[in-house]
Amino acid sequence: MRTRDMRRAVAALATLVVVGGCTGPVVRVDGDQRQPDRVDATATPGGPLTDDGDRATGSGGGSGGSNSDGDGDQKGGESGGRAAPSSAPPGGNPAPAVPAKVLWSRGDEGFEVRELQARLRQVAWLHVGPTGTYDDLTVQAVKGFQGKRGLPRTGSTDTATWARLVGMTREPGKWELYAFGGQPAAEPDPRCLTGRVLCVSKTSRTLRWMVNGTTLTTVEVRFGSQYTPTREGVFSVYFKSRDHWSTLYDTAMPYAMFFSGGQAVHYSSDFAARGYYGASHGCVNVRDEAAIARLFAQVRIGDKVVVHW
Repeated sequence: MRTRDMRRAVAALATLVVVGGCTGPVVRVDGDQRQPDRVDATATPGGPLTDDGDRATGSGGGSGGSNSDGDGDQKGGESGGRAAPSSAPPGGNPAPAVPAKVLWSRGDEGFEVRELQARLRQVAWLHVGPTGTYDDLTVQAVKGFQGKRGLPRTGSTDTATWARLVGMTREPGKWELYAFGGQPAAEPDPRCLTGRVLCVSKTSRTLRWMVNGTTLTTVEVRFGSQYTPTREGVFSVYFKSRDHWSTLYDTAMPYAMFFSGGQAVHYSSDFAARGYYGASHGCVNVRDEAAIARLFAQVRIGDKVVVHW
C-alpha cells in the first residue's frame, strides 16, 4: 500500500514538471543552498533590448519595464501571464505622439542649411554644391531621404530627420561646405594695400581686385593640386590673352592674365561645373565668367599680383 502511494506521488510530481515546461525553475543543490539552475527563456530582466543593444529602463523608467513583441501586445512574465501595467492614460485612449520640431524649411538661409546640404550630398540625395539656401532642390532631397527611411515626407528638416542624417554622415569639411563658393573672403595681405593689385588668398580661396587699399571686386578662385601647386609671392601681370589656348594641357584659358611663367588668372569652365572637387594645373581659376570678363578689361600689364596664405 505504501509503495502504491509513493508511485502516485512520483507520477503527480512528474505531471507538474511536464505541465510547467521551462517556466518552472529547476534547482540544483550547492552545499546547503538551493539555487535556480535555469530560468524562463522568455524572461528579460531589466527590460527589453533597444536598437543599440542597451537595455531599456525598468518599470520605473517608462515603457522599458514591459516585454513587447513589437505589435503593441504585452507578453506575460515569469508570473504566468500577468499583464504589465499599461502606460495609456485613463479612458483607454493612447497618448498623442509629439510631432518632431521643424529645424529648417523652404526659404531658410544660413550656415546650418549649408551643413544640411553638404550631408545630403554625402549620401547622394543632393548632387549640387551647398548654397546655404533651402531651395526646391533641397526640399526634394529631404523628401527622398525621409521617404527612404519611413519618415513623414514633408520636405522640411525636423529633429527626427536631422538625427537620422547626422547618424549616417560625417561632419563636412570646410571645402565641402563651400564646394561651389559662397565663402567669406580673408583679410587682404598688407602687400595688397597699395597700388593696383590682384590679391589672391589661398586661405579663403578668393581673389580681391584692389586699388589703393579699396576692394572693387571679389571672386572665388581655385588653385593647383599638391602636384602642380600655384606659386606664392609677389608678381606682376606680364601678358594678357583674351582667348588663350593651352598647348601644354590642350584646354581653353579664356581671359588669361599671366603673372608667373605659365601660371595665369583665367576663367575655368571645369571650376564652374565641378567646384572645389577639382583643381587646376597651377593657375588661379575663376568660375564667374562675367566677373572675370570685367576684371580682364580693368587689369593692366604691370599690375601687381600677390598670392598669399
